Amino acid sequence: MSSVTNATPSGGSNDVSLEEPKKMTREDWRKKKELEEQRKLGNAPAEVDEEGKDINPHIPQYISSVPWYIDPSKRPTLKHQRPQPEKQKQYSTSGDWYKRGVQEHAIATRYRKGACENCGALTHKKKDCMERPRKVGAKYTGMNIAPDEHVQPQLMFDYDGKRDRWNGYNPEEHMKIVEEYSKVDLVRRCCGLLGRGLVFGLAGTRNVCYNSPRHQWGEEEPNSQTERDHNSEDEDEDKYADDIDMPGQNFDSKRRITVRNLRIREDIAKYLRNLDPNSAYYDPKTRAMRENPYANTGKNPDEVGYAGDNFVRYTGDTISMAQTQLFAWEAYDKGSEVHLQADPTKLELLYKSFKVKKEDFKAQQKESILEKYGGQEHLDAPPAELLLAQTEDYVEYSRHGTVIKGQEKAIACSKYEEDVKINNHTCIWGSYWKEGKWGYKCCHSFVKYSYCTGEAGKEIAVSILNLNSNWFSALQIHQEKQKEKKKKKHKKSSNSDSEGEEKKKQEKLKKALNAEEARLLHVKEIMQLDERKRPYNSLYETREPSEEEMEAYRMKRQRPDDPMASFLGQ
Repeated sequence: MSSVTNATPSGGSNDVSLEEPKKMTREDWRKKKELEEQRKLGNAPAEVDEEGKDINPHIPQYISSVPWYIDPSKRPTLKHQRPQPEKQKQYSTSGDWYKRGVQEHAIATRYRKGACENCGALTHKKKDCMERPRKVGAKYTGMNIAPDEHVQPQLMFDYDGKRDRWNGYNPEEHMKIVEEYSKVDLVRRCCGLLGRGLVFGLAGTRNVCYNSPRHQWGEEEPNSQTERDHNSEDEDEDKYADDIDMPGQNFDSKRRITVRNLRIREDIAKYLRNLDPNSAYYDPKTRAMRENPYANTGKNPDEVGYAGDNFVRYTGDTISMAQTQLFAWEAYDKGSEVHLQADPTKLELLYKSFKVKKEDFKAQQKESILEKYGGQEHLDAPPAELLLAQTEDYVEYSRHGTVIKGQEKAIACSKYEEDVKINNHTCIWGSYWKEGKWGYKCCHSFVKYSYCTGEAGKEIAVSILNLNSNWFSALQIHQEKQKEKKKKKHKKSSNSDSEGEEKKKQEKLKKALNAEEARLLHVKEIMQLDERKRPYNSLYETREPSEEEMEAYRMKRQRPDDPMASFLGQ
C-alpha cells in the first residue's frame, strides 16, 4: 500500500490510499501474451467479466484494460466502457411538448410587488414585456392586470426526439381540414355554375339558384337532398372534363409556366434507348434528345419508335404550319388583317393564292431571261445525283477500310478505253517498269506501238542489258582513274597556295597584335582620366572586328583564373 498526499487550500493534507499496479516480471509478461494469442486463436476459453459475460479477445488493450485508479480490484471487466447511469441526461418522453394557451393562475385584480410595471404580470420584467407600452403603467393604475404566462421548463430530447417532425402535433386539428374540404366539395357539387347563391342554415346547407328559370317563375326548388345529389352526380363527368390535364403538359394560368417534354412512365426513357456514350446527347434539364439515338446502329428511322425530337419536329405538317405562320406575320406587317388562330380559313386561301402567283411570277421571269440571253440547252442537264454519282445507300466500313455492311462502291471508269491490246501484245502498255521506263510485260519492249516479239524479245533485252552493264562498269573505272589524277594535281597546287596563305595570316596576326597593344594602352590612359574630362564614346567602336583582331584579343586579354596572371607585368 502506498499513500498519495494532496494539499488542501487550508494548508492541511488528505491521505488517500490507492493500490498502485505492481510491476510484472518478464516470465509473467510472456505467459500473459501467450494466453492472449491462444484466446484469439480459440484454443483457450475467453476471459469472463464480473457479470459472467465473455470478453472478446480481439478488443484492443487500450479499451479493455481498466485504469488502476478506477477499479482497484483488478477484475477483468468492460463496465468502464459502457454508459454510466449517473452521468446520463434525463431525456423527455416523446409525448412531452410545449404547452400552448395555458393559464395556470387567475387574473390578478391589483398590482403585485416585483411584477411588470407595464402590464402587471409576474413572469417577466418591463424590458421584456411584449405588450404595447401603456401611457400609465399597471404599477400606477392597478387596472387591466395581464395574466401570468405559463413558464415552460426546458425539455431535453434525445437524437430521435429532436428529429420527430410529428412531436407535439394534435390529431384533432386534422379534422378541421377534413371538414373544410368536405364543405368545399359539397359547394362544388351543388353550385357548379356561376350566378348561384348559397344559404347556410342551422339545419344544413340549402342550394338556392337565384338565376335559375324555376326561381324566376316562382317555382320551388327541389327540397330533398337525395334529388339534388342525383342531379349533381350526372353533371360531374361533363362539368370537370375540361379541367383534366393532358399527359405531358401541366399549365398554370397564374404563373404562366408550361412544363413540357414530360414523358408517360410506361414509355422507355430516351437515355435508355442507346447506351453508347457517343450516341445522341440527352439534356437532363429539358429532357430533350434532339438527335436520333439509332443513327449509328444502321436502323431505318421509319422503323424505330423514336428517332429524336428533331425528327418529330420536322415531320408531318409541322413545316407547312411554320411556313403559314411566317406568311401571316409578313402579311400583317404589310397591312393585311390575317391571323392564324383567329381566321385560319382566310389565311389558308390567301396563302394558296400567294403561292400560285409566286410560281407564275418565277416562270415568267425565267422565260424572259431565256428569251433575252438564251441557254435553254444547259437546263436540260441530268440531275446532280447522277452527275456526282452520289447515292443514299448505307455502307459501313471497318477501321482497316473493308466493307462490313452494305455494298462496296464500284470503281469509277475513266473516259478512255481500257484493256485494249494491239500488235499481238498480251499485256497493255505500262504493265512493265524498268530503270525509269515503261514498257510491255509480255516482251519487255520499251517502244510504244511496237510489235510483240514474245520470249525472244525478253532474251534479247536481257543480253542488251548485260552488255550495257559491262560497258557501264568499264566507264566507271575509267572515270575513277581520271578523278584520281585530278586530285593529285590539285594537291600539288594546293600545297604551294597554302604556304603563301599561311605567310599572309602570320603578317595579319602581327599587325592585329600591335593594334591590340596600342588599344590597351589607349584604354589604360583614358581610364586614368577623370570621368568629367573623359571624351564621349571614347571606348566605343561600331566596326565589326576581323578574325585576326579577335585572335589578338584572346591572346592579349587577362584571365583572373590564370595562376600565372600575376607575373605578366614582371
